[in-house]
Amino acid sequence: MSELERTLLRRLRDRDERAFRELLEMHRDRVYNITFRMLGNRAEAEDVAQEVFISVFKTIDTFREESKFSTWLYRVAVNHCKNRIKYLARRHDRDRDELDENSQQANGAILGAPVRAAQPDRALEGAQMEKLLQEAIGNLDDDHRIVVVLRDVEDLSIEEICEITGLPDGTVKSRLHRARLVLRKKLQRHVSGEALPSPLPAAPAAKRGRGSAAE
Repeated sequence: MSELERTLLRRLRDRDERAFRELLEMHRDRVYNITFRMLGNRAEAEDVAQEVFISVFKTIDTFREESKFSTWLYRVAVNHCKNRIKYLARRHDRDRDELDENSQQANGAILGAPVRAAQPDRALEGAQMEKLLQEAIGNLDDDHRIVVVLRDVEDLSIEEICEITGLPDGTVKSRLHRARLVLRKKLQRHVSGEALPSPLPAAPAAKRGRGSAAE
C-alpha cells in the first residue's frame, strides 16, 4: 500500500469529507462497473455503488490493512450486490404473485395479451453487443457471475478474487471455467465465429454529479 493511500485512509478514519470525495474519484468507475455487471441495471447499479462508498466511509475503522484497500472495497461491493440481488428476487416474486392475482381478477386479460416476439440479432456491434453481453452475464447464477465479472471484466488476479470472495483457488478457477463456457456458448452464435473480447468490456459510464458515488 502506497503512502498516499495510507494517508487517505487516515483521513477517512478522521471522517474527512474531502478524503471521501477523493476516494470516489479514485474508485468510482471500477465499483460502478462491478455493480452494473452484477445487477444488469443502470439505476440499481448507481444506487448500490453509492451505498458501497457510504458503507466504506462509515466502516473504514474495520479495515485492518491485511490486504489491499481495493480488495476490501471490492469485497464490500460484491456483498452489497449479493444482498441487492436477493432483495430484487424477493420483490420479483412478490410482484409476480400480485400480477397473477390481478390477472385472474381481470378474467385473463393480462395473461391473454399477445407477447411481442424478440427481434433477431443482426449486426451485433456497439450497443447491441453490450446488451447481449450483459444479458448473458445476467443469466449466469450468482456464484459464476461474481468470478467472471471480477476476472474477465475487472481483470483481477485469481489470488485477489480468492480474497474478495473467501473461496479457495480451485473453486474460483472451476467456477470461472464453467462461467466462460456458458458465456461463450450463449454469445458465439451471435458473433459469426469472431473471437469474444477478453477482458470483457467495461460497463457504460455511470452518471456523475456533486461528489456522490452516483445520482
